[in-house]
Amino acid sequence: MLFGGRSAEREVSLKSGAAVLAALRKSGVDAHGFDPAVQDLHALLGEGYQRVFIALHGRFGEDGTVQGALELMGIPYTGSGVLASALAMDKWRSKLVWQAAGLPVPKYELLTADSDFGAAAARLGLPLFVKPANEGSSVGISKVKQAGDLRAAYEEAARHDKLVIAEAFIGGGEYTVAILGERVLPVIKIEPANEFYDYEAKYLRDDTRYLCPCGLAPAQEAEMQRLAQQGFALVGGTGWGRVDLLMDESGRPYLLEINTAPGMTDHSLVPMAARQAGMSFEQLVLRILELTEKR
Repeated sequence: MLFGGRSAEREVSLKSGAAVLAALRKSGVDAHGFDPAVQDLHALLGEGYQRVFIALHGRFGEDGTVQGALELMGIPYTGSGVLASALAMDKWRSKLVWQAAGLPVPKYELLTADSDFGAAAARLGLPLFVKPANEGSSVGISKVKQAGDLRAAYEEAARHDKLVIAEAFIGGGEYTVAILGERVLPVIKIEPANEFYDYEAKYLRDDTRYLCPCGLAPAQEAEMQRLAQQGFALVGGTGWGRVDLLMDESGRPYLLEINTAPGMTDHSLVPMAARQAGMSFEQLVLRILELTEKR
């Protein structure tokens, strides 16, 4: 059970890992916790582990690096492989892949220290979001309402990553779709009580609303599920994952990003969707583990 790690999402990963580890043991699996921030990853080789459940979030866990190490060691693991993990972690390059296939994404552009921030704000419109391309859990993200605040938002995001994206605001609602093997789970609508779905809303607040059933018409929900499945497949996603989407005021969905090792805490979305589909947390965890056989 790989959890913890050394990314900005370490604390969330520790919570995810603890929940999954408890569920595996409850189900009779001989499961052991392993934190690569405090143990040498090569120690996995000497312990005789049959497979690894990855509950690492963010860099050095969700970006293809640990997947590559496990490939070299010949140890099966949960979730997507090296390419899909790296591509999904990079919010810019995953958008390029989706655009090349004709799938809808919000209007965006890359920012640098030399960008004309006023012109960028004019092109994308206000409000807009600024985010590091290679972080998760809304780390380093800002909602910009005035063009004069864009540079400061860029500088905050650049503290976390060299690659920074400005993205147009899509105001018809935020949704997420969990993928479990060939199965697409029910859509969840996310309604944060604060300004946007930031780290606090995801992990600390109890007033964020999660609607499942999501309230969409059946045809709309099916369309969103198809788009999520397409987006996941295009980056090479396998096993399980979660696709985040936005909807505009006319009801058109847009791909936002993919999580190839989603959270598994008490606030997490994949367990929520699984419950709606009739799966307990223990059944979900075992199914994710079983999917390593299909790699």
